[in-house]
Amino acid sequence: MSHLISIDEATSARLVTDMDRQGFATLEHALTAEALKDLRAYVERQAAKHNNQYFAYHGYPALADSALATLGKSAEFKALMGHMHRLGCGHDASSDEIFPVLRCVQGGTGRKESNSFHYDATLLTMLIPIYTPHQGKDRGDLILFPNLRKMRTNVLTNIIEKMFFQNKLVRKVICWGIHRNLLKPITLRVVPGNVYFFWGYRSLHANQACDPAFRRATALFHYGDPHTGSLATRWILKLNQYRARKAMANSNTTAS
Repeated sequence: MSHLISIDEATSARLVTDMDRQGFATLEHALTAEALKDLRAYVERQAAKHNNQYFAYHGYPALADSALATLGKSAEFKALMGHMHRLGCGHDASSDEIFPVLRCVQGGTGRKESNSFHYDATLLTMLIPIYTPHQGKDRGDLILFPNLRKMRTNVLTNIIEKMFFQNKLVRKVICWGIHRNLLKPITLRVVPGNVYFFWGYRSLHANQACDPAFRRATALFHYGDPHTGSLATRWILKLNQYRARKAMANSNTTAS
């Protein structure tokens, strides 16, 4: 596997058990200090290109020549994610492809990308924190309503659920409910050096707002699309990529 992360099958089985029982799993000290330093240097270079405002890279072309792309394409890493997928749902994924994303929430424009509750298109999500604020009130914590739904055999059901939750009105209602203690999600303060896993397809999740004075950069690896090949899945992916490009364009315009 890439030098970034090494996980054996016994550990991966423990991670799956934790995800089933508590909604997330933590692999502490998964990254060496040198690996984290390299990732941060990469983020610094990319952030400079975006005037230290919000940016997101989706897929391998955008992450070319990065350690994240190397990890996502690693045969050993694909085998690991496949093993966890089998343990989690009892069968192989329809594809062993892993989709990488790098998100950097920073500056005033980053707040617009916070509290965007959603379900992932893929079953398994791995999160690598690269930068997280360690002071102040708004630290971009991960918010999880874990394992709310099962795998959907019907892609239309999946689309309807995503359309219901992933709109501004419902997201505002969720935030209102959390603020008044009516809704009680898991709030996870992710720590650089650790790696986190959760069932992204089954869990409604978002990151909280991040103080504009600080940076929150995370890498995400998505595995196991239960609706691989469907027109709807391809459309949602293209829509997400379009939104990321639009948000970056708006960030650069605002910062100019």
